[in-house]
Amino acid sequence: MTWENLPGRVRSTGCDLCEEAKMTAWFYEDDDCWIAECEVCDVPMVVWRNHDPHPSDEIKAALHARLVAVSQRYFEFDTGLYVDDNMRNIPDHYHAHARPKGSFFRQGVRRRPVPLGDPSTKPATSP
Repeated sequence: MTWENLPGRVRSTGCDLCEEAKMTAWFYEDDDCWIAECEVCDVPMVVWRNHDPHPSDEIKAALHARLVAVSQRYFEFDTGLYVDDNMRNIPDHYHAHARPKGSFFRQGVRRRPVPLGDPSTKPATSP
């Protein structure tokens, strides 16, 4: 079963996030979300696998926790990170970015040469 067939899930044709094009490095995916580098701002981004801008608080907390765990596994943030879920460019599909504190883009963020070991995160296939 694919995520689109799960109860309550919607995929929208014409939505860039629903398309799930692997144009940047992907770090994680499961039935609920995928995490990749945002092609616009070059920071990790979690995308809910449901075309809806308003997940429940429970789903949002789980997506944010996964984003933080995966971001810390693959990146070093000099000033720490925060989760920004202001959906500026695609307001109709929930997604959030892991940004460095005090910045918007990737200043002070480096990709780890070797990801930290975390058995709860399975890698995604990259482009």
